[in-house]
Amino acid sequence: MITEYIYTMKKVIIIIFSFFVAFKNVYAISASSYVVMDSDTNNVLMGSNIHSDRLIASISKIMTCIIAIENGDLDEYVTADKSILKGVGSSIYIEIGEKIKLKDLLYGMMLRSGNDAAILIANTIAGDMQKFSQMMNEYAKKIGMSNTYFYNSHGLEEDNGLGNTSSAYDMALLTSYAMQNKTFKEIFATKNYVAKSDKKTYSWQNKNKLLKYDYITGGKTGYTQKARRTLVTTASIDNMNLIIVTLNDGNDWNDHLALYESVKNKYQSIKIISKNDFEILDDTVYVNDNLYIENDVRLTLTKADIPNLKIKYYLVNKKKYKTKEKIGNATIYLNDKLLYTEPIYIEAEANKNKNFLKRLIDKIF
Repeated sequence: MITEYIYTMKKVIIIIFSFFVAFKNVYAISASSYVVMDSDTNNVLMGSNIHSDRLIASISKIMTCIIAIENGDLDEYVTADKSILKGVGSSIYIEIGEKIKLKDLLYGMMLRSGNDAAILIANTIAGDMQKFSQMMNEYAKKIGMSNTYFYNSHGLEEDNGLGNTSSAYDMALLTSYAMQNKTFKEIFATKNYVAKSDKKTYSWQNKNKLLKYDYITGGKTGYTQKARRTLVTTASIDNMNLIIVTLNDGNDWNDHLALYESVKNKYQSIKIISKNDFEILDDTVYVNDNLYIENDVRLTLTKADIPNLKIKYYLVNKKKYKTKEKIGNATIYLNDKLLYTEPIYIEAEANKNKNFLKRLIDKIF
C-alpha cells in the first residue's frame, strides 16, 4: 500500500513538473519589456512594461534608416572620412576615402549593423551627428514616441555613458511608421545583399536569424553590454501584420517565435467593413450620393472581442463638396476603446443623381 502511494505521488510530481515546464515555455518571456503590436492599427495585443524607457542599442538604426530614405538621394556616392573610426563594434569595415552609394550604406547598416555606416549616413544627411540626432528626436515626436531620446545614429553609448533610450511601445510605433515605406520594407526583409564601392565588393548576410521563417517579414538586432540584447521583428501570419519588440532579452529569438505562435493561437484577422460593399444604412444626409472607403477594414481580434465591437459613422453635413473629398469617418470601438478609424469619401459625380430642384437649391445656398 505504501509502495503504491509513493508511485502515485511520483506520477503526480512528474505531471505537475511537465505542466510547469510547458507553461514556462509558453508564457515566461525573458525580456525586461516587450510588446506585440498589430501594425495595421497600432493596437497592442500583448506586452509587459511597454512604456518603460530602456537603452535600445542598434535597433536605433531603424530610425536612422527611415530618415535617410525620406531625406537623402539613395543613388548618391558618399566618401568615407575619418569620422567612421568612431564606429567601434559592429562594422562593414569601409575605408577612409572609399566611395559607396548611400543605398548600399543603408543595407550595410541594417543587415550587418555597421556602426561606421550609421555614422557616415548621419553626416551625409545632416552634416554632423548632433544635427542628425536632432532630426531623430523631431521624427520621434512626430511619430508619437513619447518615451524616446536619441543621442546618435548607431545606438552605442556615448563617452559619458548616456545612450539612446526608448520603450518597446515606441519602437513598435516607429517600425509601424517605417514599414509604410516601400524601400524600408525591402531593406528590412533582405536576407543577403551584394554592394560595390570604388575599391571592393561586399557580400552581407542579415544578422536576423528569424528571416529563415517564411512568415517573418523583417527585423533588426541590437546589443551593447549596458542595453543587453534588443530585437525588433515583423511578421505576416494569416492576414495579421505584426510587430514584436523585446528589450533586454537574453532569449529573444525563442521569445519572438513563442509570441508569434501565441498570437496565431489566440487571434484572427476579421474583415469588419468591406470597401466593395460599403453602405451606411441610416444615412439621411447623403442618401442620393455615393459614399466609399478606400480600404477593407480588418482587425486582429480574439473570438471573445467580436460581440463587443461597435461601428459608428460620423459624417459632416456639407452642401457643396468636391470629387473624392473626405466627408467623415468610420470608427470601430471595442467596448469604449477606439480601435480604428477609416476615412469616408464622397463621389461628386453623385450630384447628377439629385433631382433638378435639389441641385438648384444647393447651387443657390
